[in-house]
Amino acid sequence: MTSAIAALGVLLKRDGNTIAELSHIGPVGKTRDQIDVTNLNTSGGYKEFIGGMRDGGLVAIAGNFIAGDTNGQIGLQTDFDGETAQSFVLNVHVAVIAVVTKFKTDFTVGSQVTFAAELKITGQPVLAVTASTGLTTPFFSVSQSGVIVPAAAGDVYEYVVTFLTGVTSHTITPTAAAGVITVNDSVVSTGNPSSAITLGAAGSITTSTIVVTETGKTAKTYTVHSVRAAS
Repeated sequence: MTSAIAALGVLLKRDGNTIAELSHIGPVGKTRDQIDVTNLNTSGGYKEFIGGMRDGGLVAIAGNFIAGDTNGQIGLQTDFDGETAQSFVLNVHVAVIAVVTKFKTDFTVGSQVTFAAELKITGQPVLAVTASTGLTTPFFSVSQSGVIVPAAAGDVYEYVVTFLTGVTSHTITPTAAAGVITVNDSVVSTGNPSSAITLGAAGSITTSTIVVTETGKTAKTYTVHSVRAAS
């Protein structure tokens, strides 16, 4: 049976923030210069080469243009204007530092507004095969006196939090010793609360994600199901 994986679900993060609604990423690859060292003693009439400088490559991305994606798509424009060498991480284990060399939008009758950009990798791409440290004790807390089940543990990545019927929103305060923390794709500093998370009707479940990403390492993702007690 094949071990292939589907492209659906692949995310590209810029400085810890997911770039919204991408439809194309890549190809991601490396090249190496070839130095011709053919000389008068070369035998057999074949040229000889040695490896030269390595190049991290140029990565093209494209997707639906989202004007409100401040820290993702709009952040690419900010990096372009500021000539910023920015941190980018693919959730399939690749971390790079890259310079945005192109950003453009496209408007076509009968189609959605799209955008395209190019990232020139500077330095060595990192194959992120080591997991990030993730959340640390006490992991995370919630406002509004929610009851968290199960108890926080290093190898537990899914939780249920129950609130009273009258609670309509809450925040999550994550704690991590290293890396960038996001709650529902928005960056949150360790020990600080997230933006308000609106709960649905009584008896409904609202799902949130906490992601911790260290440069050059795979991300750790925690899922929090917030339950508003039935009336």
